[in-house]
Amino acid sequence: MRIAGVFLSVCLATTALASEDIADQYPGSALYSKPVEVIPHVWSAIGATAPPTYENSGHNNNLSFIVTGDGVIVINGGAAYILAKALHEEIRTVTDQPVKLVIDENGQGHAMLGNSYWSEQGVPILAHVDAAHEIEERGNQILEGMRRYNRDKAEGTFVAPPTQTFEDRHVIEMGDFRIEVLHLGPAHGPGDTQVWLPEQSLVIAGDMAFHERMLPIFEDTIAADWLETWETGFEALNATYVIPGHGHPTNMAQVRRYTRDYLLYLREKIGAHLEDGGELADAYYVDQSPYAHLDTFEELATRNAGRVYEQMEFE
Repeated sequence: MRIAGVFLSVCLATTALASEDIADQYPGSALYSKPVEVIPHVWSAIGATAPPTYENSGHNNNLSFIVTGDGVIVINGGAAYILAKALHEEIRTVTDQPVKLVIDENGQGHAMLGNSYWSEQGVPILAHVDAAHEIEERGNQILEGMRRYNRDKAEGTFVAPPTQTFEDRHVIEMGDFRIEVLHLGPAHGPGDTQVWLPEQSLVIAGDMAFHERMLPIFEDTIAADWLETWETGFEALNATYVIPGHGHPTNMAQVRRYTRDYLLYLREKIGAHLEDGGELADAYYVDQSPYAHLDTFEELATRNAGRVYEQMEFE
């Protein structure tokens, strides 16, 4: 009951602030928001549901940590050295236990560029093999993109690759926690990683699951594969608590509605468009109005439709 109460309090206290129009919720820190204790000993600094900007310092994803009793595990390096350092400062206000591991949820900038800070602290960094490959291949390009919007806030950031990799599952027994680091299959991007706490029934879902902002479909995001991974892997966890990659802690019903159901909806709309002989130029404008209230809808909806059209055209 205490766990449920803490979780409900977090959701009620923060949901009203879930807006991409708020530039920064924590002016005293480089972090977009102050970390909150989602359930006992599991904390998350909830990022903006907007694209990365100078104002939010690139903190537009969730930076989480687990205080195990025998050390701290951090989930996501962060988008810049300055963010990882700020998160470490917050961790030190919560516990004097040392950070013993950083887990990158994928190879995107907001997951891994802050590895530069953690590597200087001598902390091991774990990522999926595909995420490690992404960092190796595109890390410098991603860093240059961050420097363009973050300017002076990019100081100190460099590409620090993971020191450890895994393929399907990496199990950690630390303190009072069993932590399963999972790659359930192809989803949003290369090396998508979920951190599952089976005894707490909580999943730090990474970019497997969205709900407050529209999910992006990248060039290498295959919607049909994402749906299959959801059904065969993610749904089977039957998690009570979900910390998504972006947005506030929630439950399976919410992320199912705005991730799986959105992908099914978009594929259905594009499928009907194809059956009617529709062209790509018109596919961008299929009706996505049921999801128009989501943050980043304006930036992503038409792009998502076009990419799903290109994927379904030859199915």
